[in-house]
Amino acid sequence: MKKSFKHSLPDEFGYFGEYGGSFVPEELQQIIDEITSAYKSIRRDKAFQDELSDLYQHYVGRPSPIFHAKNLSSKCGADIYLKREDLNHTGAHKINHCLGEAILAKKMGKTKILAETGAGQHGVALATAATLLGLKCDIYMGEVDIRKEHPNVVRMQILGATIIPVSHGRRTLKEAVDSAFEGYLKDPVNQFYAIGSVVGPHPFPMMVRDFQSIVGKEAKQQFKEMAGDSPDNIIACIGGGSNAIGLFTAFLEDESVRLYGVEPAGKNIDRAGEHAATLTKGEPGIMHGFKSYMLKDSQGEPQEVYSVASGLDYPSVGPQHSYLKDIGRVEYKTINDREAIDAFFSLSRQEGIIPAVESAHAIAFALKLAQQGEQGTMLINLSGRGDKDIDFVVEGYGGDYGISESL
Repeated sequence: MKKSFKHSLPDEFGYFGEYGGSFVPEELQQIIDEITSAYKSIRRDKAFQDELSDLYQHYVGRPSPIFHAKNLSSKCGADIYLKREDLNHTGAHKINHCLGEAILAKKMGKTKILAETGAGQHGVALATAATLLGLKCDIYMGEVDIRKEHPNVVRMQILGATIIPVSHGRRTLKEAVDSAFEGYLKDPVNQFYAIGSVVGPHPFPMMVRDFQSIVGKEAKQQFKEMAGDSPDNIIACIGGGSNAIGLFTAFLEDESVRLYGVEPAGKNIDRAGEHAATLTKGEPGIMHGFKSYMLKDSQGEPQEVYSVASGLDYPSVGPQHSYLKDIGRVEYKTINDREAIDAFFSLSRQEGIIPAVESAHAIAFALKLAQQGEQGTMLINLSGRGDKDIDFVVEGYGGDYGISESL
């Protein structure tokens, strides 16, 4: 049977097939409905589109280029191209939706934007957008991630954001989301929760996807100009899934293009609490106001998760990804910590590009695909740069790659 994808998704209730929706208290739903209405209105507004386009070009530095990684390609035997979202202002794809959400918040009369962050890239991007638009900004971040991603914590503070450490549970991304929701509920009238991925109650999975879709739109045109056709394979890492859906969206109807989402297998994909491979090991469930695949414990609650990449350790995933998995349009694969770190150093030493550890998962899968005999072209979303990760990587793995901490 022919696979299908509907451009009209989500439906009016925010569902991608059976996934998505909005599962929030009635009083909060009224605020969410206002956001939905405001977004649907503003997305058609030429003044808004012009303002956002101007910022993308002159502030972010879009379009981000595609780079043919010839050294890495020669080594692995397949043509590898990188969509360089790491070259955006703030160093990742996150600025694409943060600017859109911040402009929307300001036009709605909000005075503060708040959010969670794991790797810190969303936090930095949101703090940047808030400063630019004259809004206050609170960032909730787990204590474990604060230590791992200290350079980004400093950047957020320099930008004027208030960092709120999260000390319960595993003190990582899932707990940061919990705490950010609690903070938002204290004053949803004056605050705007700028969710950091294609997750959360409707309209956020749709809204963040729409803002991130610029990545795929640019890539489709750029790749055709460079290589004469569409790529054979498109690869992106998956946590919540915003960078992946941003690249995938432009290619969903082209079934000659194989799409791969790469999840973190962590330390051990067969042991609960030591990975964050939601689509690989999870099942449908509801958390944080939406229905999607999620990793559950024996009581049906969100399972503890882990990844070497702070931006990927989330026990659920964007609802559109769940839909795309079920219809078979995207293949979801896994890469473990060691494979990701190997790829981190491979790209650094072959091409002079230090990737975010999150993005290194996608690089690692491309290398594995080449080892398995794939000789077609591969376009990888290099979703972020690795400045934030270098201290953590060197401390934990540097000795294995000839790096001396004593220098």
